Amino acid sequence: MPSILIPIQIVLILFLLFAFSRVYLRFREGTVHYGTFLFWSAIWILAMVGVLYPNFTTWLANKIGIGRGADAVIYISLAIIFYLLYRTNVFVENIRQEITELTR
Repeated sequence: MPSILIPIQIVLILFLLFAFSRVYLRFREGTVHYGTFLFWSAIWILAMVGVLYPNFTTWLANKIGIGRGADAVIYISLAIIFYLLYRTNVFVENIRQEITELTR
């Protein structure tokens, strides 16, 4: 871990710990399935690694052919967001169809 944390790192670490705690509590309550828990845990842990070790994102970016670590994080984040948006749309469409069938 870096010897000196800058203020934005402290804020981000606190947020990531809070986000992880929400996922963990929902998993313990049974409202989040094991796969969902693993997915979000991996997201928050990777984000924490990126916050604590910014050079890791640069190394990763260079491995996949992108110049800067911040660019790699943005590209990967956008891909994940679009995938989650797609899954949400499919879920909503399925619910809409079920409601239609139930009302008929």
